[in-house]
Amino acid sequence: MKLYNYWRSGTSYRVRIALQLKGISYEYEAVDLRTAAHKSQEFLSLNPQGLVPSLVLDDGTTLSQSPAIIEYLEERYTDRPLLPADPAARAQVRAMAAVIGCDIHPLNNLRILKYLRGDLRLDQNQTDIWAQRWISDGFSALEAMLAADSSRGDFCHANQPGLVECYLLPQIYSARRFNQDMSAFPALCDIEKACMELAAFEKAFPENQPDAD
Repeated sequence: MKLYNYWRSGTSYRVRIALQLKGISYEYEAVDLRTAAHKSQEFLSLNPQGLVPSLVLDDGTTLSQSPAIIEYLEERYTDRPLLPADPAARAQVRAMAAVIGCDIHPLNNLRILKYLRGDLRLDQNQTDIWAQRWISDGFSALEAMLAADSSRGDFCHANQPGLVECYLLPQIYSARRFNQDMSAFPALCDIEKACMELAAFEKAFPENQPDAD
């Protein structure tokens, strides 16, 4: 399979983590968002929305949208699950992932930032303040959710990384780019530290991708 992605894209980063955690080999295809490669006719023929990531399967089927891609991987490759077996626990894990995927990330992705800097003419400091507001709200909720989970171990659920970490690590990476103060989120920082000690997360890390600069 081939993953069309960009090294700094948070949604691409999510999928790379999922692929690494599941031990799935893939071909890396860089799509440079800075040069609008995602708007080329070639890429639009794969993904009409013009967004990364896109995953092209061995039979030529193209999948888009990171939640759908990760769900496909979870259903297709079951040996290393990203979700717990218990239905209630699965719902809790999905809820934590959704805090990031639905409530934080959409408000500070590249399209929104371009609008803020371009159409609204916000400077970098103002843009950072915008991003920090929504990151802080979401991270505060996650800290509370983690504190209420009696089954939590070294990671967001139990003692192995899974779906939430696929979303969390890219968002923490993004938060630091926006100069977010992480001292108020000790549980998230502990989870990040535990993740980065694992090879799967090191291999998926943005600066370790072939198109990173």
